[in-house]
Amino acid sequence: MSLNKLMKQAQRMQQQMTAVQEGLAHKTVEATVGGGTVKVVASCDGSVRSIKINPDAVNKDDVAFLEDLVLQGVNAALNQAKEVSNRELGSVTSGLQIPGMF
Repeated sequence: MSLNKLMKQAQRMQQQMTAVQEGLAHKTVEATVGGGTVKVVASCDGSVRSIKINPDAVNKDDVAFLEDLVLQGVNAALNQAKEVSNRELGSVTSGLQIPGMF
């Protein structure tokens, strides 16, 4: 493959990746843990958008339990967001033939 052709392919891939990344910032996933006690919404660019806690779960004598649920919910939402991001960005880079890279 000529250097010129490779450069054009890399530029197209960069444009596609930029478009996918912009789309991921607007795409969200939702994780619910503790039987609906904690719900976390994260965007697929890796940021947490919201955390909702069922008011019935607030017990001043068991804050550690609630903290654990929030942590589980955040991690679950971010893992889902990472899977979506990897899948969508992977679709852009698949088929790229760079000598010596694969």
